[in-house]
Amino acid sequence: MAKNWLQEMRKWMTEKMDLPEDVMMDLPRITMIGQIHIYIENHRGLLTFADDEVRLLLKQGQLLIKGEQFVIKIILPEEILLQGKVVEVIYLDE
Repeated sequence: MAKNWLQEMRKWMTEKMDLPEDVMMDLPRITMIGQIHIYIENHRGLLTFADDEVRLLLKQGQLLIKGEQFVIKIILPEEILLQGKVVEVIYLDE
């Protein structure tokens, strides 16, 4: 119950104060350049990395990125830049 109330309060504040939803709602921001780069901000950590699959922990769930020839170009505590061929991006609500 409290969790829903908090989400509703954040949503209301976002709308009224004209703040970015990804910041207020603690959501990941995903930026893709074609199929060759994907930049993810606001994640909670790298769970798995392989040349064809990357899994990131989010505040709520996980993000699964499938593709080919992945290379980590930049990795910071809450940001990651992958290079390779991105084939699929899946949000796992687990």
